[in-house]
Parts: sequence; structure tokens; C-alpha cells
Amino acid sequence: MVAAGFSGAVPPTMRIFRHDNVGAADRGAVVAIGNFDGIHLGHRQVIERAGALAKDAGAPHAVLTFEPHPRSVLHPDALPFRLTPFRAKSRLIEALGVDLLFTVHFDQAFAQQSAEDFVERVLVQGLGARHVVVGYDFVFGHHRRGTPALLAEEGRRLGFAVTIIDPVATPGGPVYSSTRIREHLAQGRPREAAALLGHFWEVEGRVERGDERGRTIGFPTANLRLEDYLRPAAGVYAVRAGIESEGRVEWHDGVANFGRRPTVGGSDLRLEVHLFDFAGDLYGRHLRVELVDYLRPEQKFPGLDALKAQIAADARRAREVLAKLPASQSG
Repeated sequence: MVAAGFSGAVPPTMRIFRHDNVGAADRGAVVAIGNFDGIHLGHRQVIERAGALAKDAGAPHAVLTFEPHPRSVLHPDALPFRLTPFRAKSRLIEALGVDLLFTVHFDQAFAQQSAEDFVERVLVQGLGARHVVVGYDFVFGHHRRGTPALLAEEGRRLGFAVTIIDPVATPGGPVYSSTRIREHLAQGRPREAAALLGHFWEVEGRVERGDERGRTIGFPTANLRLEDYLRPAAGVYAVRAGIESEGRVEWHDGVANFGRRPTVGGSDLRLEVHLFDFAGDLYGRHLRVELVDYLRPEQKFPGLDALKAQIAADARRAREVLAKLPASQSG
């Protein structure tokens, strides 16, 4: 897994506004607006353009996003779909050198707000935005009536500039899209997803106690539940896992299974990660797991001996895959 997919100097600490009033010193920012689920290469174009404009203007560089994701509010019965819950998304945004992250609480009442009200109350009265940057497909307001064209019209009326970013595509290929990334992951294509993201897709969470069967067959695992994350294809993956400690991340190669563990009669979906050449207690620790390559579908074996033999084969293959990663992509 690419260590968060970004390299270089650590940027200054980004300040996050969740329900805070924005003080005078933080008004007048250049603001990139969007859901930005995944922070893929198209999203980065929007955010980085805002950064360039902010630098030219001597203004704060800001991102405005919505939490929870509007889709989860408007379609509460939908299957989990998020690529980057807030903690992961804010970390990726900070890595782009953003100064301020504004999060608007999205609920049914907010969804009823007109596009014009959003512009006046949030962008003008709330933030005093001097310049807004959005993607070509950004929509907002009640019934998604707000469009980039309407935003530009409101900007002219209310005194702020608007930049609209055209579709950004892979060289000779498709437009960067969170929907396409989700499709790749659901079909067991993490490398194709990574090509659109600009980094390997990762999940993170607290390590939970499992049934500890892995220890009995020589492959102890750290167990994570995916919570709000998109469910990738069930099966075995070559992974890199980052253990967070005192503000640092220690990366290890590994192999993981995502699924229900049919050989031992499992029922709940779980990500089980075996770290190579690691000895230590991970219970309760925060773990980040990047899916690097899909090795095989999950399957049921006739017994634990057959499962143990297959895990050993999976581990050998995962080591081979991870050893071939370019240096810039290896932890």
C-alpha cells in the first residue's frame, strides 16, 4: 500500500472547522467545494487549483465538504459506499497543503435549503469566500438545482469569483470518477482503482478481538470491521498495513482476507490482516490497511490443514507482489 499515496515534506497542520464560527482571520479564503470521496486525481485538480489561486492572492487555501456524505442522508438504506470516511479524507486533504477544512453538517433540513440560500448563508455570510473552485459536475441545493453556472452567476451578483474545473481524464482513458473507483474495488481490481485515486485505496479502524483461530495455525491476524466503508470484492489481498503510534506510521507488508470465513463457519464480514515478520499486540491499536493486489476469491476449504496450506501459498505470493512495488509506493 502506498503510504497514504503522498510523499514529500509534511505540510503545516490544517485546521478543521466542524461546527465552529469562522473568525475574521480565516474569512476571505479561496475555497474548493465538493464531497471529495476518495480524493482521487480529479479531486486533486480542484483542490490544487484552489491552492494556486490562494497563493497568488495571498489568501487562505480552504476546502469545504459535507458530513455525513449527502448520499447516506438522502438514501439511508443504501449499502455502505464510502471510499474515505471523514478521518481518512481529512488526512488526504491535509497532505495537499490545505490550510482550512470547513465541514458543513448535512441533514434533511440542510437538504431542503435552496441553492441561493446555500451561497448566501454558507459561502458569503459564513465564510466570506473570495473565490470558489468546483468541478464541472458539482451540484448543490434543494433538488440539486444548483449548478456551476448558477454558482458563477451568484458569484457575480454577490462579489466572489468562481472557477470551474473541466473533466479530468486518464491519458487516453476515462474521466476520474469515484463511481468508477467503487466499481473497480467491488470487482476485485484494486490496482485499477489506485490508478484513478493516485494512491492505493485503504481502510482503517481499531483492531478488534476475533476468534483467534489464526494463532492456532501460525497466521495471527488483526481484525477490522469496515463500518461505513465500501465493501470491496471478497477474497485475499496483498496489503500494506500501517500501525499508528505517537503521530507516526510504521508500515508492514502483509496478506489479508476480506469476507465471512466460510471454512470456520463465519457469518459477519471482516477484514483479517496478517502482518509479515511482526510480533506484537495490536488489540485496540489503530491500523491502516492498503489493498495493493487481489490474489484470489474467498473460498471454503475442507478443513484447517487445507486452509493453513493455502494461507501459506497466499503469503508467498503476496510477498512476491509487494517486493515488486516501486520504491515510491512501498510504505
